[in-house]
Amino acid sequence: MHLNNNLFAVGPADHDIPCMKPSSFIPGAIAAALMFASPASAQIIPPGGSLYNPPLPAPPPPPKIAPPVIPQMDAPAHQNYAPAPRPSFGDRVTKCLDDAAAGGLGPNDRAAYSRGCANQ
Repeated sequence: MHLNNNLFAVGPADHDIPCMKPSSFIPGAIAAALMFASPASAQIIPPGGSLYNPPLPAPPPPPKIAPPVIPQMDAPAHQNYAPAPRPSFGDRVTKCLDDAAAGGLGPNDRAAYSRGCANQ
């Protein structure tokens, strides 16, 4: 074959690809539609759900709403006489080191003082 002003190497009647017949196209399209549609049909949930779904949990109880306590004008004030909580060990060591430094103690004396002071 020889190219003269043609842009294609194959002429209109010079090919070996058979034409697609409409009779083979319709069954192929139906088969493809059935193959691709069947997994999607399993994903449809009917209204009302399935019998195999677990039952819904019971609703939570309603919150208890209590009116606030109104202080009485003639009642004595309630005092909380509980002692203050003890500071943590680290806070006690820091305070003891600060006290030792304010007292003019050197580093070795501060360490000895803070050990005894924090463990009291």
